[in-house]
Formats: sequence, C-alpha cells, structure tokens
Amino acid sequence: MTALVELREQGVVRAISVGLGRLEPLERFTAEAPLDVIMEAGRLTLLDRTAEERLLGLAAARGIGVIAAGVFNSGILADPDAAPYFEYRQADAALLERARRLQALCADRGVTLADAAVRFPLRRGADAVVVGARTPAEVDAFVAGLSAEIPEELWLALEVA
Repeated sequence: MTALVELREQGVVRAISVGLGRLEPLERFTAEAPLDVIMEAGRLTLLDRTAEERLLGLAAARGIGVIAAGVFNSGILADPDAAPYFEYRQADAALLERARRLQALCADRGVTLADAAVRFPLRRGADAVVVGARTPAEVDAFVAGLSAEIPEELWLALEVA
C-alpha cells in the first residue's frame, strides 16, 4: 500500500482501489487503507444488500467511492428463468422464487428486472455500476435501461419483496 500511495503522490496513478466479493476483507481495507475507490461484487443487489448494511456508511465516512459489480448475482437478476444462477451456482428454490417475485413486480410496472437490478445500487449510494456483457445487444440493453422510467412505487415494492 505504501508503494501505491507513492505512485499516486507522483501522479503515476490517479487512484488506489480494491475490489472484492467478500465483505470482511473489503471492510478492513475500507477502514484502514488510503483508498480512493472500492469495488464490491454482488453485495449491493436486489437479492444481497449486505454491502449497504456494512460498507456504504464506512466508505462515505472515509470519502471512498463505491463501484457496484456483479449486480445480476451471476444471472438470476438478469433473467431468473434463463439464468437461474446465484454466486455461480444453481440458485436454490427459495432464492429463485424471490427473484421471480421481483421480476413480476417489475413486469407489472413495465420495467425489466435487469433494468431495476442495474439501477438499484445507484439508488443506494454506489457511484458507478459495472455490468458484464456477453454481446453487443446486451450492451445496448444496459444503455437503454439507464433511461428506463422506474416508478417510485416499484422501488418501494422492491424494498419489501
């Protein structure tokens, strides 16, 4: 970390960052290291909000930016039926049912689950979202989703779903 700070002070790098999918070490880095940005993976999503509970306040207090990655939790929040995976494994029945409930709430209001999943971390305090795309069509869909109208009533419904 000392070498990275020196590189930042010399202008060789503009920022120091750490990215992890596990919160415990990321919390420690956030609390103790001279970071500019952290990237959490899969912990600030419609299904897993542990980063909101444990990390966002700490990062804000230290002036550290937050990037949310893995916002589809391995696919289940993009399309629960076509990609029923959570944490790179087949999702269990309860998680799959919860994702389908979220999808139905979105569909009832003319919103795709994927659009809500991408926007959710931004509503919670993330500064940016990283979304993995397999095709140019997926990139186009993500860009289009940024301007999708998501009614406040949907966000309220997703809070308790």
